[in-house]
Amino acid sequence: MPIWSAGLLLYRLPVANDAANDTASRTEVLIAHMGGPFWASKDDAAWSIPKGEFDPEGERALEAAHREFVEELGVQPPDGPYAELGTFVYSSGKKVVVFIADGAGFEASGFAFGEFELEWPPRSGRRARYPEVDRAEWTSMDAARSRLVKGQRPALDALEKHLAEAAQL
Repeated sequence: MPIWSAGLLLYRLPVANDAANDTASRTEVLIAHMGGPFWASKDDAAWSIPKGEFDPEGERALEAAHREFVEELGVQPPDGPYAELGTFVYSSGKKVVVFIADGAGFEASGFAFGEFELEWPPRSGRRARYPEVDRAEWTSMDAARSRLVKGQRPALDALEKHLAEAAQL
């Protein structure tokens, strides 16, 4: 049985009077740096869409994505509307349902990160609490491609396609 996660990928488009013409490279997404000692000194492939696990038999994916956003970041996500971007499968078999919303006006501040307990170093017998994520910020889609964990990078391609199709309407 696969493990399921759901997350919210907020984006914000460049301002209309910006002189550059490559909208995709100037679009920003909100991503979070994974917390804990393993990730502390890493940047590439150490960021994630705010997301977490859920049981699809007991909870709707969008509800889980909202719940996990609040648990990880300690703030409410914007009101939406939200659109399902797709389900992305990691090489491990884990499935991540990603929802998108325009995050224009959402400030990446005031976070109160959720925590987890971990034995560190491994097999040391010492347990400590660490933040699930230790920071979250707006970053360009170009920068997010190297910063996100590998299994979430296809969501950026899907977001680019979604935004391009929406611009055609």
